[in-house]
Amino acid sequence: MSHALPWLDPVRATALQDALAHRILVIDGAMGTMVQGYGLDEAGYRGERFAGHGHDLKGNNDLLTLTRPDVIGAIHNAYLDAGADLIETNTFNSTSVSQADYHLEHLVRELNREGARLARACCDAAAAATPDKPRFVIGVLGPTSRTASISPDVNDPGFRNTSFEELRVAYREAVAGLIDGGADTLMVETIFDTLNAKAARYAIDEEFEARGGRLPLMISGTITDRSGRTLSGQTTEAFHASVAHSRPLSIGLNCALGAKELRQYVDVLAQVADCAVSTHPNAGLPNAFGEYDETPDDMAAQIGEFARSGLVNLVGGCCGTTPAHIRAIAEAVAGVGPRVPSRRLEVAA
Repeated sequence: MSHALPWLDPVRATALQDALAHRILVIDGAMGTMVQGYGLDEAGYRGERFAGHGHDLKGNNDLLTLTRPDVIGAIHNAYLDAGADLIETNTFNSTSVSQADYHLEHLVRELNREGARLARACCDAAAAATPDKPRFVIGVLGPTSRTASISPDVNDPGFRNTSFEELRVAYREAVAGLIDGGADTLMVETIFDTLNAKAARYAIDEEFEARGGRLPLMISGTITDRSGRTLSGQTTEAFHASVAHSRPLSIGLNCALGAKELRQYVDVLAQVADCAVSTHPNAGLPNAFGEYDETPDDMAAQIGEFARSGLVNLVGGCCGTTPAHIRAIAEAVAGVGPRVPSRRLEVAA
């Protein structure tokens, strides 16, 4: 099992555990929301390197790590300035499964490596300015654009457009790049299908075994609507039971719902998880135009209550959130003690 392996970087693993033991840590906010504010056109996404690529690239935000690192770096820095302790790499869609939509599968390892390097540079610069507040890089592994448990064809419920093996191979390549680039921890996030997450976990184990060491693991699922279940049908308790054997640093919930709607499910996790609990909700539920209306103050008030109720160890924002949201959330949880897990991260493996 990978949790028997030593840490690839025991100093950073220890620093992260120490930070979690003393305060509630703040994860950054949305990347896509911030990218939209730059109004980039097709040429803006392509840059010089991909000017002749034979497929539309607008909307491939992960590619901006290579073509517009100034934009992605500025977004990272804005969240760090707002008080984020952990920065997520711009790699949510950096798997061969998702990059196939743009015919850029060959870039996956580079996208993950450079995404982690860019976030690492921003975090190191911020930590140098505030030595008493270390900053950490979360290597993000998104859910991909496919599901191993559900048919995309309502007329053929047995059909699958991906497989565990395809997902395993795709995730393994991404994991290797994130580790090469200097990620402090890996997060399998926005999990709507636990079978996809298990493929990611298997790939992570394979890569850790190959390297003879590991990084802390974070897992974050998505309750897709007010039914209280993931897209593949699991309740919060069932989702937790499906992933807890991985002995992660944290288990949490993100995306789909706003903080108000997510609270009851975070409460459930806080009752059953023996590790840290994280949450980074959307800025409320989307309106009729697909936009998010919840203000920083509103969102911070709700997440501040999570903290005072002893539910969380890590908080942040997902879709629709901005540095203003993260600043307000950071202020709301400042000075509030973290939830005390029943199990500590093993730092002396």
